[in-house]
Amino acid sequence: MRGSVLEVSTSADGSVVIQPHGAVGPDEAVELRQLLVHTVRRVRPLRLIVDLAYVRELDPINLGSVVAACSLGDDHQVAVFVDNPSGPLAAQLAAAGLPAQRLRLG
Repeated sequence: MRGSVLEVSTSADGSVVIQPHGAVGPDEAVELRQLLVHTVRRVRPLRLIVDLAYVRELDPINLGSVVAACSLGDDHQVAVFVDNPSGPLAAQLAAAGLPAQRLRLG
């Protein structure tokens, strides 16, 4: 573990919010991917928000999982948004194929 914690909550409007903290690296890849897939495929909220406000680093595997969650969400009628990434992280997400309309800067 490189100092990352994954918090999950439900907002007043029913959106599920996944909020990682710290450096999200290879040790967290399986946990994050499973959480994203489970939330989209089983919980099926109207909206899934991946809030990256407290993420200082996201490795390529987890970056890909976040981007892939948007496509998976489209397949299951779940709108997936990525909120509050740092400038460099937003650029990495865009370069990895995250649709601009899914990225919400703080």
